[in-house]
Amino acid sequence: MNEKLQIVFGLLGGLAIFLYGMNMMSECLQKAAGEKMKTILALLTKNPILGVLAGALTTAVLQSSSATTVMAIGFVSAGLMNLPQAISIIIGANIGTTMTAQIIAFKLSDYIYIIIFIGFIISFIVKSERAKSIGQTIFAFGLLFLGIETMGSVMKPLASSPFFVDLIAKVADMPVLGVVVGTMMTLVVQSSSATIAVLQNFASQAGPDGVTSILGLTGAIPILLGDNIGTTITALLASVGQPRDAKRTAVAHCIFNLSGALIFIWLIKPFAYVIQMISPKGPEVQVISRQIANAHTSFNIVMTLIWIPLIWLMVKIVMKIIPDAKTSEKREPSRPQFLDDKLIGQPTVALSLARKEITRCSEMAGETLQKLINLVKGETNEQLEEVMEQGHDVGKLTEQINEYLTNMFSSGSLTEKQTTQTAGLMYMLGDVDRVNGLSMEIAESVREKKEQKYKYSKEAMRDLTKSLEQIQGMYREAIQVLMTGSTENAKKIVKKKEKVLDLTIHMGKSHVERVGKGKCSSKLTVPFNHVLQNIGRMGNCCVNIADAVLAQSDLNEFTAFVKEEN
Repeated sequence: MNEKLQIVFGLLGGLAIFLYGMNMMSECLQKAAGEKMKTILALLTKNPILGVLAGALTTAVLQSSSATTVMAIGFVSAGLMNLPQAISIIIGANIGTTMTAQIIAFKLSDYIYIIIFIGFIISFIVKSERAKSIGQTIFAFGLLFLGIETMGSVMKPLASSPFFVDLIAKVADMPVLGVVVGTMMTLVVQSSSATIAVLQNFASQAGPDGVTSILGLTGAIPILLGDNIGTTITALLASVGQPRDAKRTAVAHCIFNLSGALIFIWLIKPFAYVIQMISPKGPEVQVISRQIANAHTSFNIVMTLIWIPLIWLMVKIVMKIIPDAKTSEKREPSRPQFLDDKLIGQPTVALSLARKEITRCSEMAGETLQKLINLVKGETNEQLEEVMEQGHDVGKLTEQINEYLTNMFSSGSLTEKQTTQTAGLMYMLGDVDRVNGLSMEIAESVREKKEQKYKYSKEAMRDLTKSLEQIQGMYREAIQVLMTGSTENAKKIVKKKEKVLDLTIHMGKSHVERVGKGKCSSKLTVPFNHVLQNIGRMGNCCVNIADAVLAQSDLNEFTAFVKEEN
């Protein structure tokens, strides 16, 4: 095969192995530690410094700034986090993502295949889902270094090519050209970690003298700055079609890295000198990979120190670039406000969004019940239409939430625990939908009563109103439990199950007494009993919601955080 083609194919193949290993490692780490990372993000955002630490730690563990960014965007959309907190996490994620370059700087070429073998054996033998994810993470870690080793081996002939040496000399002498090269590399590969890995490998190739790097640290830093700019453009493209806060977060990420590049491009030589002072000593080709990693980390730490006290300014800038929607824009009630199909692959975030949407849906179902009570009291055609319109909106929203949860199942990214949580959410949503449907059924009974021109006695309507108001109170308590995760209040609702049964029995007896006294027609017994059955079912649904919260109490690990935000 032609040597040039061999180099190109080897570089592309090594890059593919590296990216596959990186993505696989990130996905497996999220399965193994995603829930804990979610808790860390929630708890460590009380002030900007803690937010930066949370973002850095989460990204360092998950090996994916994208995963951290998606979590932060999702929490902002769900109302669990405000924009300044999200920006502090994004800033921290920039520091965390430099850990990949630090890991790559270690020379692990002698241990690559044993790492891959150990990871394979663990994932192949063990049955525990968490242990299997850890094994797959080790396997992916080995693949990552195999990709680096492949790229390094095919780059060696380039160091002896006069044409390539001259080209690199131009890049090293023109920092702006280096920034452009780094930006374009990241845009093509769609991964700053991958392009920095390529940069570290290439810079480790010896020049004509066999001692110094073909590129040198001063030539590598501009490309490194370009890599940082390129990853922000990738984030901006990914935010297209996302909620406003997602776009603002992407813009904040862009401002952070762009401002850093504009500052450091004038300080390349002194910056390179400082990095060389704090990095290990030795022949340049042996230490430059570590120097590039240290430059990457130092760049992000310095920019973080600059921007932490100026987060308020960052918020102002992004709010100016992407202002709030006009208040005149009306959102359709039946359309989801929190669900985002692009986040289904991040189940940790998707579950929080789904739970928020179910809470909104349950509140809408409560409004249907309130409109039903108004209908029973007033019995006008306008009130009947209000009940039916509200009920249909809730029904449409329920269908969309169910579809979202089903897509989460089919995505294959759920852990065993997350699968249980998702099933629990679907179970609760089903009871909310039933309360809404039963409200519409009772409204239909009222319409039939009007059309057939028969009516209940005042005592019957008073009993019916009183029972619906009692169910409404019980439903509100159930929704409050769903929002707060209070197991104590959930137990109280479960204990009211007998009261619901007693209520329907009492109303049935009262109706029979009224029929005996001639106050109600015996023809009304069947429709009235049908209404009583629906009221009893509503009470059972409230109890079911409380039961589900008790069974799925781990869904509410953000309870304290949500309370504080509200």
